[in-house]
Amino acid sequence: MKLDILAFGAHPDDVELGCGATIAKEVANGKKVGIIDLTRGELGTRGTAQTRDLEATEAAKILGVTVRENLAFSDGFFLNDKNHQLKVIKMIRKYQPDIVLCNAIDDRHIDHGKGSKLVSDACFLSGLLKIETELNGNSQKQWRPKHVYHYIQWKNLEPELTVDVTGFIETKMASVLAYKTQFYDPESKAPQTPISSKNFTDSIIYRARDLGRLIGVEYAEGFTVERYVAVDSLFDLK
Repeated sequence: MKLDILAFGAHPDDVELGCGATIAKEVANGKKVGIIDLTRGELGTRGTAQTRDLEATEAAKILGVTVRENLAFSDGFFLNDKNHQLKVIKMIRKYQPDIVLCNAIDDRHIDHGKGSKLVSDACFLSGLLKIETELNGNSQKQWRPKHVYHYIQWKNLEPELTVDVTGFIETKMASVLAYKTQFYDPESKAPQTPISSKNFTDSIIYRARDLGRLIGVEYAEGFTVERYVAVDSLFDLK
């Protein structure tokens, strides 16, 4: 199955929080988008791996993505090594995305930076002819995405690419709040975490609104890039 965009997240909910509105917009524009979660988020303070599985499925439906898979790496302890790289390479070659979206290059949670580098390295290695992989008994052809973009998460990193997501912030919020065990719930008796406060939930909107303000739109999501963003003409810029 050929996808236009493949988004990776170290944990279920990373993609929704980092670039959910961008995904919703591209799906509305007719693009085929998939999500690959590296772990099941089993070390999360609130909820369980099983509740995360259910929540991730619901969030995928809300965003309208074509496919969602989970590689079941060890939450908190996965490595950027050959074994993990080969598993990510198999997904890249399976779906042959033109664009890969992945975790922030630097963030509060150690898995985010690790996941970012793991996927980025796998994108490069996936294009090497002499790295041989199989899926379901069939040899895979090499494939390297044209672009790798890193969404922004907890830390306020400076974006190098911004996407106008006006009209899609509501879909993003619905996909985020599908993770009912993770976010603000005044009735919950679960332990509090940095992302379970009302301030954090509110921040999703006000950060997108502030970035939108800076580029002259209502809402925006930001990304960092691995190479210069090129345009055919200065008039391509918004």
